[in-house]
Amino acid sequence: MTSSSSFSQDTKRLAQDYPEGLRADALMEEDVAWSHEIDGERDGDQFDRSERAALRRVAGLSTELQDVTEVEYRQLRLERVVLVGVWTSGTVQDAENSLAELAALAETAGALVLDGVTQRRDKPDAATYIGSGKAEELRDIVLESGADTVICDGELSPGQLIHLEDVVKVKVIDRTALILDIFAQHAKSREGKAQVALAQMQYMLPRLRGWGQSLSRQMGGGKGGGLATRGPGETKIETDRRRIREKMAKMRREIAEMKTGREIKRQERKRHKVPSVAIAGYTNAGKSSLLNRLTGAGVLVENALFATLDPTVRRAETPSGRLYTLADTVGFVRHLPHHLVEAFRSTMEEVGEADLILHVVDGSHPVPEEQLAAVREVIRDVGATDVPEIVVINKADAADPLVLQRLMRIEKRSIAVSARTGKGMAELLALIDDELPRPSVEIEALVPYTHGKLVARAHGEGEVISEEHTPEGTLLKVRVHEELAAELTPYVPTPAA
Repeated sequence: MTSSSSFSQDTKRLAQDYPEGLRADALMEEDVAWSHEIDGERDGDQFDRSERAALRRVAGLSTELQDVTEVEYRQLRLERVVLVGVWTSGTVQDAENSLAELAALAETAGALVLDGVTQRRDKPDAATYIGSGKAEELRDIVLESGADTVICDGELSPGQLIHLEDVVKVKVIDRTALILDIFAQHAKSREGKAQVALAQMQYMLPRLRGWGQSLSRQMGGGKGGGLATRGPGETKIETDRRRIREKMAKMRREIAEMKTGREIKRQERKRHKVPSVAIAGYTNAGKSSLLNRLTGAGVLVENALFATLDPTVRRAETPSGRLYTLADTVGFVRHLPHHLVEAFRSTMEEVGEADLILHVVDGSHPVPEEQLAAVREVIRDVGATDVPEIVVINKADAADPLVLQRLMRIEKRSIAVSARTGKGMAELLALIDDELPRPSVEIEALVPYTHGKLVARAHGEGEVISEEHTPEGTLLKVRVHEELAAELTPYVPTPAA
């Protein structure tokens, strides 16, 4: 029996045995005779008042390492989090799916999810996101579970963060901060790290907070030092904001320089008329697995959200021998933070500049239609709505057949594949071959053997229909673009008179 329940029973007994005026005296009286009925069920020994108020050491709680070898195997303590979401529209299942995705994001970031709650509201509360009463209930849940962090399924304003932290008394973060943290952990390339750092600074700038010295005025700068006589200067928090703005400007310049290198490579591919295919889709839908299966790229594959952030471009070949590039892009998610869309715009331009988009969706997901809608929203933001799209339903080996039938009925240009088993890959390659733009000019030319570079370009940049080696040279029948057709025109054989 807990001490609180024992105390409540004692109070009831005293209320029955003593008149109203004597209850307080009886409760505070130290010399009341010991009663087995009242005192026998109390947990622990009964000490004098001074002993009760004294600090008592609890044995067995020390976590100090006793052996140096323990350091090598000891794991870091995971953050213990409670999730909270505001349900403004849709069904209960939609709200629970959104919170389940937030739980997956939290686990990817390295947290231990203890509990999750949702609240039905017309709109989030302007002060505490969930309302003052529900915030106090959330505080009780945090205390009961022993959590040290609360994660909200939405983007909170600076005021909402401060007010909710004041009530629950633990750290509060929102969905945007959580996704930024995952991106910071997984970015490996110089460009990826710079893009994540810029997005983090954009997010933190309006959320800087100061206490004590951070809000005090700095001393003005007198000429030659000494006592300052020019009045108050910037506060510490204003100085921090100015420094962040300067770092953001520097980071934008660095990203612009890195973007130049990406554009040069893209222009080189365009100059050689190499078609490009971009793989886009929801995070953990299997984009990297698909890239590895099609090209053998060896990109990291992991069952985790945002496992790969750095874009990868690989050379591939269609069954008919046409060369093209295949680009793996960053994964998308519902309510992808606007800061990330802006910071990763140069990376996402691979989607807008592509000739074909392979839109990968997880067929084993309970509601794949939501994934399709979320990805298309981001594709619309980067201006790639005019690019042809093939919906690739991945993980067909683990998907519900009814879900696959429903998706393929809704999406007319779709195909079901499994990157793990290789099912449907031959059909996908044939579909890519059919959908890629073809050279516009069909020409037949007898190219002398001294101009072998033209033959090589015809193979690399065009589509060879037939090829025959004759004593005079190589007789080609090809479909090529206009520039190469102009170079082949002098070698077009004249019809016999």
